[in-house]
Amino acid sequence: MNDHNWLVEQFETHRNHLQVVAYRMLGSRSEADDAVQESWIRLIRSNTGEVENMGGWLTTIVSRVCLDMLRTRKSRREELVMASAPESVTGHQDGSDPEHEALMADSVGNAMFVVLEKLNPAERIAFVLHDIFALSFSEIALIIGCNEAAARQLASRARRRVQGAETTSETAQLQRKRELVDAFLAASRNGDFEKLLSVLDPNVVLRNDPVFAPVANAPVVRGSEAVAKQAKQFTDRAQGMKPVLVNGSVGVIAGHLDQPIFILEFTVVDGKITEIGMIADQARLRGLDIADLND
Repeated sequence: MNDHNWLVEQFETHRNHLQVVAYRMLGSRSEADDAVQESWIRLIRSNTGEVENMGGWLTTIVSRVCLDMLRTRKSRREELVMASAPESVTGHQDGSDPEHEALMADSVGNAMFVVLEKLNPAERIAFVLHDIFALSFSEIALIIGCNEAAARQLASRARRRVQGAETTSETAQLQRKRELVDAFLAASRNGDFEKLLSVLDPNVVLRNDPVFAPVANAPVVRGSEAVAKQAKQFTDRAQGMKPVLVNGSVGVIAGHLDQPIFILEFTVVDGKITEIGMIADQARLRGLDIADLND
């Protein structure tokens, strides 16, 4: 059996599962078909010689394809046109795969897809992969382009929204983070050293991205005074920065939503900023879900 025939056999073995994954994420059989076809194209263009788990590898690929599709749908302000129920999948398979038939025919009704449409792409992918397909958060983090803790938070937030249990306290917590980020940004714009110190934890850690040349020689900055000094150095640049949602949480962008120069992510504990992470690498930036806070 030549390599092409082997790839065909492997892909067909997992096709039904990939179709289920894509349908869960996208809510559309036609879009799921497109995602599966794109996964096949990526398969034949890839070096799979060292792939030990073809099923897991293909699940990762189709998930990334779906994430790209969801982000494109969101950026174009397209909304999936829903009928009274999700698109029918009957007649698409021959009934010989019990897993496929069971998963496609179970309780994923219109109500679920309506709720999923309210999630941002990263939340939706994290929820579907973890809560429905039981992928680990380490696997999900690689797909979304974030760390494991962030993937866990995305799935948790999505779960609460799906269950209708997003709490007032969570909303208040997000608002408090917005206030801290706004205060940090205002102090940076004004070069207000004391105000910067007031919002930073004394042991705050700033992790710069060496890709951004002005900070390449200082990959890690520790302590509120040192972090505040760096923030003051970027007073002019801060004038053009603004708060945004980054993977569902409050961050700061330099540049435009569709062409960021870098993103700052913030960790807040007990009312203080304890960690700031810069992302300037374009490949990593493309993996983030960035949205205007006013959307």
